[in-house]
Amino acid sequence: MGVRTAILTSRTRPCPADVLARVRAAVSRHATLVGEFDVHEALPKGFDADRVVAIGGDGTIMSALRQMVDRGVPVVGVNVGRLGFLAEFDAASLEASAGAVLGGEPEVHQRMVLSVIVRGADGAVRYEGLAVNDCVVTAGPPFRMIGLALRFGGEEGPEFLGDGIIVATPVGSTAYNASSGGPIVHPDVEGIVVTPSSAHSLAFRPVVLPSYLDVAARVLRANEGTTLVVDGHINVGLRVGDTVVAGRHHATARLVARPDASYWQTLVDKMRWAEPPNYGTPAG
Repeated sequence: MGVRTAILTSRTRPCPADVLARVRAAVSRHATLVGEFDVHEALPKGFDADRVVAIGGDGTIMSALRQMVDRGVPVVGVNVGRLGFLAEFDAASLEASAGAVLGGEPEVHQRMVLSVIVRGADGAVRYEGLAVNDCVVTAGPPFRMIGLALRFGGEEGPEFLGDGIIVATPVGSTAYNASSGGPIVHPDVEGIVVTPSSAHSLAFRPVVLPSYLDVAARVLRANEGTTLVVDGHINVGLRVGDTVVAGRHHATARLVARPDASYWQTLVDKMRWAEPPNYGTPAG
């Protein structure tokens, strides 16, 4: 009996039939297919797999990683989305290395994830979950500035005024964090990135914390639409008095590596990192 392997897809964003067929065939040749499941639904009782193949864009891959973190199951990400920064494979590269990736003992990257909790003013837990990329407190409509009291590892920090705060993992540092001027952090670094969004202060710069510290943001001022957004997909409404706490989860996400992949080349190819200006052709 081969490595027990499950396929996860998103039924709300179905992957192309030909890609799914190719992945099924590769799994069937090199492993034992135990089932196909919707990544956005609870897994059935008795779910048992040694490896998961998640097919889709970064949202699907993140959903699969969140489901598998506490199970300790490695995820093979197959990209059929646009950017696909998290997915190391497409259908062709999976087929080319299927023997090692699906039937053998592939290299597995351990990636830090965040445990995210929202408590109300009374201390009651209103939300609890995991973030692979980031959790973002965003002002929301009617888009007036919000106020947050920040704490780092239990120590009092600054009060923030602006559009919001991004708390990102190293994996998520290339996402919304990078778009907002935060640093790109290599995924092997265990740190937590805190980046302001449109801070009402020229002196509020992004910081990188050691992973043993958590970040707490207590809501001092809010709009009707002020929201916590987790991994770009999970939305939790916030009100004055709520506190969002994000810290390193006790388990890591396990992402199967493509044998010939280079993190630096991925930055160049997919994010155009350090690409020089297009100077054009000199006149004359």
